[in-house]
Amino acid sequence: MSPKATGLPYDRVWNFSAGPSALPVSVLEEVQRDLLNYKGTGMSVMEMSHRSKVYDSIINGAEATLRRVLKVPDNYAIIFMQGGGTGEFAASYLNLFACKSVRDKQRKLGRPLTCDYLVTGSWSKGGLKEVKRLGGTTNVVVDGVKDADSGAVSYNSLAPVSEWNLGKPEETAFVYYCENETIHGVETPSSLVVDAVDPSVPIICDMSSNMLSRPIDVKRFGAIIAGAQKNMGPAGVTLVIVRKDLLEREEPDTEAVRGVPSVLDWQYYASAGSMPHTPPTFAIYVCGLVFKWAEEMGIEALDQLREARAGLVYDMMDKHPDFYRGVVDKQYRSKMNLVFNLPTKELESKFAAEAAERNMVQLKGHRSLGGIRISLYNAMPLEGAQTFVAFMKEFYAANCQ
Repeated sequence: MSPKATGLPYDRVWNFSAGPSALPVSVLEEVQRDLLNYKGTGMSVMEMSHRSKVYDSIINGAEATLRRVLKVPDNYAIIFMQGGGTGEFAASYLNLFACKSVRDKQRKLGRPLTCDYLVTGSWSKGGLKEVKRLGGTTNVVVDGVKDADSGAVSYNSLAPVSEWNLGKPEETAFVYYCENETIHGVETPSSLVVDAVDPSVPIICDMSSNMLSRPIDVKRFGAIIAGAQKNMGPAGVTLVIVRKDLLEREEPDTEAVRGVPSVLDWQYYASAGSMPHTPPTFAIYVCGLVFKWAEEMGIEALDQLREARAGLVYDMMDKHPDFYRGVVDKQYRSKMNLVFNLPTKELESKFAAEAAERNMVQLKGHRSLGGIRISLYNAMPLEGAQTFVAFMKEFYAANCQ
C-alpha cells in the first residue's frame, strides 16, 4: 500500500479500532528512539534477557507506576500474564476454586459453590460458556433484557437490580461481570454491581476495554482482569489485579491445584514477579510507557476526556435519532465503544468507505452485529472525536433524504 498524506503527524490516520487500538504518539516516539539501543545498553528491549537487571527495572517500574495511577492497595498483587481475556475466563474460575477461602466455604456448604454471572453481551456470555465447559456450577444473575411480548433476549440494556437473581452469599464462590462490552457497546457502572453484591463474595471484573480510563475503587473487587490491547498497550499482555488472600492455598493441597495449568496460575505468576518463565517482554515495556503517559495525564483528566469524546458523538446521534440509530439504553451507553445503525446497510457501507477516504478507519461494527462502531480509547485525542462528528454532520446533510 502506497503512503498517503493525511495531514496528521507521521501521516497517521484516525484509528477507531476496537482493538488492538491506537497508542499515544509520544509513547510510539519513545519506543522508536530506543528501539535499536535501549538507554545505552546496546540492544533493543526485545533482545534483552528478562533476567537482566535492566529488564527487572522495566517490569518493576511498570507495576509500580500502575499501582500509583490506579491507587492499587498493598494487599493486591499486580500480575502480567498472557492469554487475553479469554484465558482469564478459565483462570478466574480455576484460581478461585483453588484458593483456601473458597475451598473452606465449599466444605462448609457440603456441595459445589455456584459461580454467578451477569451476562450483558458477547464477552460475559463467553466467560459463562467457558466455566460451564470446565464443569463449574453456574447461576445466571441477569441475561440481557427480554422483550415483554416475544421473550427475545437483547444486549442493549440491563435489567434493574431488583430483578437480578444473585445467589446466596454462603453458596456463591464469586460474581463475574464484564464492565464494558466492546461488541454490544454496553457499559455497566461498577457501583451498580459492587453495591448489589454481598461484600463476602469476591467480584471478578473483566475491564479489558475500559481499564485505565477512569478511577477505580480497586478494594471493592476480588480481582480485575484486562487484556492490554485496548487502553494499556499492545496485544500480548493480560493484566490481573487480585486481592492477595485469594492467592492463599492450603499446603500441601495437590487436589486444589491439580486442575490449574501453570500458565493460568495466578499464585505461580505472583510468586515469581510475573516472570516464572519468559514474559512478553517488549509488550510489557510498552505498557509501562503507557502507564507513565497516563500518570502524566492524570486519571481524572483521562476520565474527563472519555466523557467529552463520547459526549460529542452521542450528542450528534441524539440530534438525528432517525438517521443515527443508537441501539443501547442511554444510561448504559459505553464511553469506549459507541455503536449505531444507519437506515440501510448500503448507507452503513457508504459511511465507512467515505470516512476512510477522510482518514478515519476501523468503523465497521462487529461482524456478528454489523452497523457502525467507533472506539474511543485513551490514546484518542478530543480532536479525533471532533473530526468524526464533523463527518457525521456532513454525511447526514448529504444522505438524510
